[in-house]
Amino acid sequence: MNTLNNVKLIDIPKVHDERGFLAVIEKKSIPFVIKRVYYLYDVPTESSRGGHAHKEQQSLIIALSGSFEVVVDDGKIKKRIMLNKPNQGLYIPTHIWREIDNFSSGSVCLVLASTEYDEVEYIRKYDDFINQFSG
Repeated sequence: MNTLNNVKLIDIPKVHDERGFLAVIEKKSIPFVIKRVYYLYDVPTESSRGGHAHKEQQSLIIALSGSFEVVVDDGKIKKRIMLNKPNQGLYIPTHIWREIDNFSSGSVCLVLASTEYDEVEYIRKYDDFINQFSG
């Protein structure tokens, strides 16, 4: 069973010259094969996203622009993590509840996922999450 000890910030390799930075995500950079990529943008500051856990999906969340906070929860401990660097991602393994909030104006949240979309593998009710995975 995963705990918050398994949630970690991952530095994304970058290259810099006088033209700016280039960040590269390759197979060796993250602990899973990418099956889906999606992003959130124009999220109102007072809104929150997420509010679920996954049975199968691992994720890497990156603030491509601006900032936001990710609350991760293993059923026993909650932790709030600020993401505001496009060369750093938050790795979230399976069975970890996540909520994303405090979006800055113009922020873009990129998510790399280890699975294609399948509603069946989402846990959308916090009580169900607690009952299934915090034991």
